[in-house]
Amino acid sequence: MADLSTISLQPEEIVSFLKKNLQFREVYQKILYQRVINQATAERGITVTPEEIQAEADQLRLEKRLEKASDTLAWLAEQMITPDQWEEGIRDRLLSKKLSESLFAKEVEKSFAQNRISFERVLLYQIVVEDGKVAQELLYQIEEKEISFYEAAKFYDIDENRRQNCGCEGEIDRYQLKPDIVAAVFSGQLGEVVGPLKTEQGYHLLMVEKFIPAELTSQRYQELLDGMFQQWLVAELNYMLHSQAS
Repeated sequence: MADLSTISLQPEEIVSFLKKNLQFREVYQKILYQRVINQATAERGITVTPEEIQAEADQLRLEKRLEKASDTLAWLAEQMITPDQWEEGIRDRLLSKKLSESLFAKEVEKSFAQNRISFERVLLYQIVVEDGKVAQELLYQIEEKEISFYEAAKFYDIDENRRQNCGCEGEIDRYQLKPDIVAAVFSGQLGEVVGPLKTEQGYHLLMVEKFIPAELTSQRYQELLDGMFQQWLVAELNYMLHSQAS
């Protein structure tokens, strides 16, 4: 790709573009969030060492296969940033991570324990059709082994993606399902076809291939931590805005 940095852009041109493409508010908000983070970490004495920045930079270089210093410099030039700006970005991300863990690491475990049942999962298959009589007939044919659940999904489901996947929805959290669907799914047996159940989408036939107990995996931990931290950022920014307005 040609070197874009040879063509200069004025700040007002960048701002105008972001506004016209409805991206200005999002960027503006992220900048204010960073102010909140910088203030909160300064008040709490949270810092990032040069060694931590170096370790994170080494990991990023490894992921991007930037084996030589010249490779890294070429990549940074392509991104139109300096090495110092790259390190400042790493510093900001590490500060954010440290702050979120300082504020909510213990709360994540507590929240998970209190809401453990919500994080149970199932490997779910389903068929959705528009007509209740069709759903009932499919259920009868599946029970009589005239057609398999997977074949019925492939031929009759209203959703193209599910048809291609023979009804597979993948692993679904309990809290992602609507109450009436939850009750039917989690009270059934493995391999049992449940339904038809009517929703605004149509008539559902459901089958669980696997029940997955709730577990605080590293991915789940990070999801909960990020959610709590984001809520905190929103609240802190609102407080900042109201303080300045008063």
